[in-house]
Amino acid sequence: MMPRLERRGEAALIVLDRPEALNALSFDIVRALGERLDEVATSDARVLVITGAGERAFCAGADIKELRHRDLVAQKRGAELGQQVFSKLDTLPMPSVAVINGYAFGGGLELALACTFRLATANAKMGLPEIKLGLIPGYGGTQRLPRVIGEARALEMILTGRTVDAVEAERIGLVHRIVDGEPIEAALDYARAFTRYSLPVLGFARDAVRRALDVPVHEGLKIEADLSTLAFRTADAEEGMAAFEAKREAVFRDA
Repeated sequence: MMPRLERRGEAALIVLDRPEALNALSFDIVRALGERLDEVATSDARVLVITGAGERAFCAGADIKELRHRDLVAQKRGAELGQQVFSKLDTLPMPSVAVINGYAFGGGLELALACTFRLATANAKMGLPEIKLGLIPGYGGTQRLPRVIGEARALEMILTGRTVDAVEAERIGLVHRIVDGEPIEAALDYARAFTRYSLPVLGFARDAVRRALDVPVHEGLKIEADLSTLAFRTADAEEGMAAFEAKREAVFRDA
């Protein structure tokens, strides 16, 4: 089954819907996921939530059967496809939240790493086990994991292929929070902490933080100054400051 795209109020919801295969990612599913992300990008949703169907897995990773007996050109194109699709999450106009319900291995964890926020249910298990197959992560894991948990911990996870549970994942910063109850509702509740703010300004903040680790501090400060100036030019900034002075709740218009 291809990923489902639904709407829950102000949230777009993508469900990886292949529970009989622990929501594993075939190349067709990766392509379909890219199409779903393009649809979300042009919607008026204020947040994207991504999760897996069933209670066992968010996504168990790539469909290993598809990876065998392919030449080097096909293998490289496969890696580039996954990277290109997952990178769409960086450019969405709204933040994204991955709800890791159960297993998130290989490409599944790489998908979660590409999201703005990661939540985990108590039964979540995460890892990049490619080394056990004589491989390394190819959908962005070697680049995003060290940015999230640091080089030392990332090297250990990638070079040993070991699994971490939800408690350890929260402790090392791999996930932002362990959630109880129905996973999608937990994600929607979490998202309410930021969806009431201006989407353009949230985008400026995401961009500034994301670029912080890619450039020296003096260059990052220039980026921050530019984006901060752009934020001041929005109508939402004027509304936010006026509301503060009037001691009332701001009503942002995404303008």
